[in-house]
Amino acid sequence: MLQVRWHGRGGQGAVTAARIFGLAAAVYGKWYAQSFPSFGTERRGAPVTAFTRLDDRPIRGRSQIYNPDYVVVLDATLLDSVDIFAGLTSAGAVLINSGRELELSLPPGARVFFLDATRLAREVLGVPLVNTAMVAALAGATDLLSLEAVEKAIADVLPRELAAKNIALARRAYDLAKEGKGKEATASSGKDDFPEG
Repeated sequence: MLQVRWHGRGGQGAVTAARIFGLAAAVYGKWYAQSFPSFGTERRGAPVTAFTRLDDRPIRGRSQIYNPDYVVVLDATLLDSVDIFAGLTSAGAVLINSGRELELSLPPGARVFFLDATRLAREVLGVPLVNTAMVAALAGATDLLSLEAVEKAIADVLPRELAAKNIALARRAYDLAKEGKGKEATASSGKDDFPEG
């Protein structure tokens, strides 16, 4: 089983990102998937966590994810207030929306990948909504999902007037992640790519 934990702020779309990734995996990919949020009455801007599980067989567990294989951070300012890396497996990987490399204290062997999704979103959408970019970047960097699966899931989840631009954003993020451009990665293992699924 592969487990993804998504960190964002209320209103940034972390819950939608988890939903799109799970839908792409289960309906248009080769996986069984489960996606769900964890939040209470948080206001806009408060930290929000969502989860996605992928497996090649039906998923029975319903608990939160405490030992993720992948952590996706939609807002790098959360690094100052939330223990983003809690429980990250030693072979795990982190994708952070940031235009610069950050000094991080990761578990030994864990990897980190930076993508300036905010810049991409402003260029394509005109607003800094990065959730579809981060979904596509995770798919491209890990080879867990195809771009086509991500595009179809975006089209299923978002209204038609938003889907086309978000698909264009996803294509750019996927290509950058796939080609390794725009990433500034550091890792104690010496590798700078995500582990394959």
